[in-house]
Amino acid sequence: MFFQWKLVILILALSLQGQARAGKISGGHEAVPHSRPYMVIVEQHMEDGKPKYCDGFLLNEDFVMTAAHCQAKSYTVHLGVHNFQDNKEVQRISVEKAFPHKDYDAVNHKNDMMLLKLKSKANLNKNVKPIALANKDDGSLPKSCIVSGWGRSDSSKFMSVKLMEVNVTLIDNEMCVQNNLYCSDGAAGPEKGDSGGPLVCEDGKAFGVVSHKYHSAADGLPINCYTKIPENMSWINLAVKTA
Repeated sequence: MFFQWKLVILILALSLQGQARAGKISGGHEAVPHSRPYMVIVEQHMEDGKPKYCDGFLLNEDFVMTAAHCQAKSYTVHLGVHNFQDNKEVQRISVEKAFPHKDYDAVNHKNDMMLLKLKSKANLNKNVKPIALANKDDGSLPKSCIVSGWGRSDSSKFMSVKLMEVNVTLIDNEMCVQNNLYCSDGAAGPEKGDSGGPLVCEDGKAFGVVSHKYHSAADGLPINCYTKIPENMSWINLAVKTA
């Protein structure tokens, strides 16, 4: 098992170099070990045989949420991870079926979220716990939020061995409003490797899914974009109910 996880670490480091979506935690710090027990590594098994990786988060013992642009031939999720080099009590579960949002648009990144139904139930414990989802009653624009993940940290070409996190402040951006997204600006935030992770805000609820990044036409500054969860609760509930 130890050899298997050393191999996973090496593959993760190599495969993330070629990914172009939102991902690394830039300007952040290491999370307290297992303080984010809902965090999941989504291993994507691609058609060409080369694995890729996204982040995700546990909704309940049967479902993980991630980004729709993380679609693959098949998946394995890793739960209870903090440090890749420590495989104690890590759960590896195959995915039975993937449910990309029915209105996902790969061109403009609209509705960039996907549910993964696990083949076997997650064993909930102190290191593996689901996160509650925000709904429309939780407010339209939370301010103080946190993004976490194992993506590349700052200038490194390799992913972080340990789970990182960073505080982000959401902005009322016209483009984001038009495309039904949450957005945060500045250098601090997600880039390569953290796609599919949660935007966690007030009351520790997941308000968004890490989706993509663009640069503002006005000043060229990076804008981090997150798919809104509250506006998609009807689809989420129906997908879980009918899966």
